[in-house]
Amino acid sequence: MMSKRIALLLLVACLAGGLGLWASQWFHGPAAPALPVVKAVTLLPNPRVLPAFSLQQSDGTPLTVDDLKGHWTVVFLGFTHCPDICPTTLAQLAAAQKQWGALPAATRPRVLFLSTDPERDSPKATGDYAHAFHADTLAATAPIPQLEAFARSLSLVFMKAPGPSGDPADYTIDHSAAFVLLDPQVRMAGVVQPPFDIQAIATDLELLSTAPAVIPAQAGIQ
Repeated sequence: MMSKRIALLLLVACLAGGLGLWASQWFHGPAAPALPVVKAVTLLPNPRVLPAFSLQQSDGTPLTVDDLKGHWTVVFLGFTHCPDICPTTLAQLAAAQKQWGALPAATRPRVLFLSTDPERDSPKATGDYAHAFHADTLAATAPIPQLEAFARSLSLVFMKAPGPSGDPADYTIDHSAAFVLLDPQVRMAGVVQPPFDIQAIATDLELLSTAPAVIPAQAGIQ
């Protein structure tokens, strides 16, 4: 009699465990596949969902979340009047983009150059500047309030700083130097701090882009 009761309890426990696993998968979806080990990129343990944004691309069309879905995207703040750091960084990123050229266009990493100087940088000027380094670079800007909101959502900052002459037209833009990585769900998923090892960054992004897709936490909810 006792052995039958134990067997029955074990059966009930197994059924309960199976139901619990099924319920967990139904509510939360299957576990996301592990991301590859990276060297230059610091991945966030919990990617940050971004608020809605609308920037203006170089061709005048809006840049929204939908335009970035499906790709890992490197976001870099800058401005076209930058004397050295911005052009040097864009040239380095262009080398990474050449490495990614063999990847499928639908999933290869992207670079987004965001001008934080809309007073001098029109969307077209921003695009002309960025595309001189690599034609695939996304280029955008926006009025200051939208730029500040987008940068803040990525934990980045920028501000106008007076130039040495004292002329109001002679100014520079101080801005965060780090890259921010957006994942294919357009969440803030990682950061890269200077000094940059561009070869390592290129390899990291290639690994991330060819890894199994990360499944959003709510994928199982209908």
